This record gives sequence, C-alpha cells and structure tokens, in this order.
Amino acid sequence: MATKGLSRRELFESATAAAIAPAPAPPAIDFRYTPLASQAAFCFPDDPRKSLVSNQGELLYGHPGKGNAEYFPVTAGFDLNGMEPLRVVSQTMESAQIPVVRTKFDKPLALTTFATDSPRVDNVVISAPEGSTVAMIVRTRKPLTVDKTRVLIDGELFASSPVPLSVRDNGTHYRLTFPFGQGAKNLRVCFGGESTATEEDARVWWRKWRPFGGEVDWKLPKPYQDFLVACARNIQQARELRNGKLTFQVGPTCYRGLWVVDGHFILEAARYLGYDSEARQGLHTTWTYQRPDGALDAGGGPEHYKDTAIAMFSTARQCELSQDWSDFDTLKPKILRGIEFLRAIRQKGFEEGSPAGKAGVFARGFADGGIGKGSEFTNPLWSCAGLKSVAGRVPEAAALYKELRASLDAAARQQMVRHPAGFGYLPMVFREDPLWQDPDPNRRPLAQSAQWALSHAIYPGVIFTPDDPVVRGHVRLMQWCTKEDVPVESGWLHVNGLWTYNAAFVAHAYLWAGESDWARRTFRGFLNHATPLWCWREEQPLRGTSASGYVGDMPHNWASAECVLYLRHMLALEDGDTLRLLDGVGPEDLAYGEPFVLKNTPTRFGRLDLELEPARGRWQLRYKLRGGPAPSRVIVNRNLPVTPANG
Repeated sequence: MATKGLSRRELFESATAAAIAPAPAPPAIDFRYTPLASQAAFCFPDDPRKSLVSNQGELLYGHPGKGNAEYFPVTAGFDLNGMEPLRVVSQTMESAQIPVVRTKFDKPLALTTFATDSPRVDNVVISAPEGSTVAMIVRTRKPLTVDKTRVLIDGELFASSPVPLSVRDNGTHYRLTFPFGQGAKNLRVCFGGESTATEEDARVWWRKWRPFGGEVDWKLPKPYQDFLVACARNIQQARELRNGKLTFQVGPTCYRGLWVVDGHFILEAARYLGYDSEARQGLHTTWTYQRPDGALDAGGGPEHYKDTAIAMFSTARQCELSQDWSDFDTLKPKILRGIEFLRAIRQKGFEEGSPAGKAGVFARGFADGGIGKGSEFTNPLWSCAGLKSVAGRVPEAAALYKELRASLDAAARQQMVRHPAGFGYLPMVFREDPLWQDPDPNRRPLAQSAQWALSHAIYPGVIFTPDDPVVRGHVRLMQWCTKEDVPVESGWLHVNGLWTYNAAFVAHAYLWAGESDWARRTFRGFLNHATPLWCWREEQPLRGTSASGYVGDMPHNWASAECVLYLRHMLALEDGDTLRLLDGVGPEDLAYGEPFVLKNTPTRFGRLDLELEPARGRWQLRYKLRGGPAPSRVIVNRNLPVTPANG
C-alpha cells in the first residue's frame, strides 16, 4: 500500500506498525556459517605476488585483477598416488598474525604452505608416509616442461623440487610425481624461485610484524583480537604500490584495484589501526580518479555517481581523525569540481524525465548491491551524506545539500511502501521504474535489495534521526530478512544467498539507532560467516540450500575493514557531537573476563585511551580524550555492570 500524502507522524506509525522483534541471544563465535569454498592470502604486506591457497590446499596463481573471481590461469594441488580422491578434514592458520597454513586430508597427507622473503618464494612442505608417491597436479593452458627437478611454464621457473619429477600431460592438466625415498617424510616444493629459507624463517618474519602503527594499540578478548589482527594483515596483504601510489585494494583477485566506497571504509580502518601516513596517501590516491568533469570514476563505474560524494566524505573523515585540515584545503578545488558534477547530474535528471529526475533527485544511475541502472535512491542518499560532511567548510556544498535533501525527503515520503509483513519501508528503486517489471523474476529487485546505501546514510552518514520512518522501516526490514543471524538476499545473489559484510553495515545502523541487541547478534553473525582463517567472501549461498553461487573477491577487505570499524565502534561510537562508550558491549562479551583496551585511537574529539577491566565483580572503565574539541556529552552504556573511574 502506498503512503503518498501521509504526514510525517503517520509515516512513522506506518513504519513501526509491526513491533520490532526482540533479538535472540547473540550466537557464539564458532564459524558455523563458513563458506564451503574459500581461499586465503599467505603473501607479505604490499606484496605484488598475491599468493593464495584454497581450502583444498591448492595454490592459486595469475588472476588478471578483474573479471571472474574464480579464474586462475595456473593452479597447483597435491594428492597421494593410488589414494585419490582425497578429502580435506581441516585447514588452519598458525595464528591470526602468522599466515602459515596447514591443510590435512583424510589420507596420510598434509600440506604446510607459507611464503619466505629474500628471495621471494612460496613454499609447500608435503608430509606423507615413507615410500609413498606424491603427485602435484598443475592446471594451465600454457606450455609446461620439466627439467629434472624444475618445472617451467612458458619457459619461466614455476616450481622446484629436491627430487626428480616425472610428468604426465593431457594438454591442460599435468600430473607431476615425485617419490618419498627411504627415510623421507617431508618434502618441500618451492614456487616462483629456489630458496633455502624455512618455515621458521617465515615465522620469525611475521613475529616481527606489528598489526598496529604509530602509538596505536588494541587489546581485546581473544576471539575479537584474532579477528582484529587477521584483518590488519588481510588489508596489508592486499595493499600495493601502483603507478607509484600506495593503493588500499579491496582484494587480491577480481577487486585488485580501488573502489571509492570500499576505499572509504578501508581508509578509516587504516586510521584506527594507526596507519596514518598510509591512509593519507590512500586519500590522495582516491582523488587521482577524478575526471575533468569533476566525477570520480574508479571501480564502481561512471554511473556510480555517489563515489564523488563519498570522496568528499572520506576527506572530511580523514581530516577530523587526524585533527589536521590542511589536506582538505589542498583538495578543496577537487571538492568544488565534484559539487558541480553532482549538480549537473541532478540537472540531467530533470532533463531526462525519469521518475528520479522528476522527483528532483538524480538522473538514472547505478545502484549496486543487487540492482543495476535505474531511478534509485543509493546515489542521492550517499550524495546527501557526502555534501553534509563538507557543508560547514564549503558553502556550495551546503546549498546543494539543502536542495537535494528537500527533494530526497519528498521522494522518500512518496515512495514509502507497505511490506506484506505489516511495516512501511523505503525501497531503493522508485516504484515506477521498469526494473520492477523485468521479464526474469529472479532479476527484479527485492525489498532488501541495495539497502546497503541506506544503512550507510543512517550510519556513518547520520542524515536522519533515529525515529525517522525511513530509519525505523529500514531496521524492521533488515530484521525481517534475517537468516543465519544476518540479513539475506540483500546483494547480487537474489535467491538463497547473502552478502556477508552487508551484515556489518546493518549492525552499525542498529547500533546507532539504539538496537544494540540486534547489533551484537548481527555482528557475530557476520563473524561466523568468515572462515577459520579469518577472512570473508563477498557473497555466498545460504547453508542447506541448492544454491552454489559465490560472488566477489576473497579475502574481501571491505569485510576486513568493517570488522575493524565495528570492534572500535562497539567501544567508542562518535554520534555527532556525542561520544557513546560501550554501546556494542554485551554480557556475552564481559563473560570472556578479559580487558578491552584502546590506546591512542583517533576520534573527531582527538585521541582516546580507553580501558575496560574486571574489578571485584564489576567492571571499571577509564578513558581519556586529548588533542581535539571536547564532545558535548559522553554517554556510557548503563546496561552493563560498569563503574566509570572518570568521565
């Protein structure tokens, strides 16, 4: 049922007609929904060789950096002659900090995979019974030859073995065998070179590596600390120097590049981890994607108009976290060109006469998150957030924000619909758009499609109040579509699929809107869709269904960034001029009995030190802010047995 003509109060009542259900208890962190097909990086930080190992123990090489996420020109796996097929029974990483990967099979075969430096080589140590014959299966369409102990592909060294190899060739599938001689139980194969470096050398290198930069430090209960350290490592492993510019890349395969929206959250996570200079470089790299007309055109494509506003949002956020606005002054000419581009896109909408154009928002654009090009809300929502973030320093942004926001609010009131479950919500596609009539019903938008941008407009964009009908409708919709403890079918997998880190967007919206129980449940659901090697695929099937499709890169580092951000925000959330402490902490977190510590974490109020520690049956909170403007209020979660020692 349409809600055209209803007052703001009537819209609110419509949006909340179905009571928000209480959240079930947050689940344990146990990887219960880990994807059945996965891969993990074991390369070094900023390593141009993005070495990956699959959950079957295969090495995956040569992805071109775009296109099909599963396309690897060269792969190398292992089995035991006469005992295939093998089944993996476990795959573990030595620790969140040390990416030495151990894969065990249901037959007497185990693999230990790691990278070593100087020279840069990938290594697989094969453990098998004495006297057995191990086979290495190499799949490639390129010419492969064997010279005793050396495997060459297209004339270049691919692998070297300590024992002679024999090869069977069917054109694209090569089976290379090497025997385990008398007394042999382990054999090491080197990929990409020859080296005498050992597993212990790799371990020593990673022990010296520090996940945090500068004076920043974190200490969290073990399951959270493991995720935090692994995410810091994932982000650094995907990062790369490209064309002389440090680029925080989304992933090592099909997203090996810069996406502006992903990059915003990755850069914010980089600041939280203490990578201040690197984040600053990353911000300036983002703006190199600006076209002469003012648009930012990176991985999202030319109709991802929101990227231009997101770059503004990134600039404001990076400057307030650093307490240094010199970069803003430097980038202001680019910001002004971006504002003119957004104004031109709004004018283009008037001229094209699309539903969105007639409403005074934008021209038809690319929504993303399960929706292609049409009259949609994701571009104007993010643009309002971006313009608002710089409006205090750029009058031109303030003027366009006022105009665009008025049109957006009017369009939202007119486009709110009634969900069959009894609540009102704002779909991300205008009701009149042809996307709703796609001949293929599986391609039509769902109610929850592309709601990602609304989650962001709620938080961190903060362009609504918590009681706004758009916010309450979004909250109810996300709760309605929750399965496996996360919202499902909210991305490109429209049937029995889920967008893993979209759950973290929603958890942030819940947390800001006061739905802390739902926030904790949803965040833990997000963690449980990672692998035990602490990384995520972008989209994956629901368990227990016939769906088998996967979407996107892995490790996906927008997911890594969202994990870092939520772990910070559950302890310290900036809400306008208010600082909210411990809003995301629940009894299940205190049950670990371990302290939560943030040192020198950046906020818009300066640097924050926070310690939450058990003390005689209660918990004691200490915090200190310095080096920035004071918040108007500091609010501590009163639902916890916490005694503030200050504040």
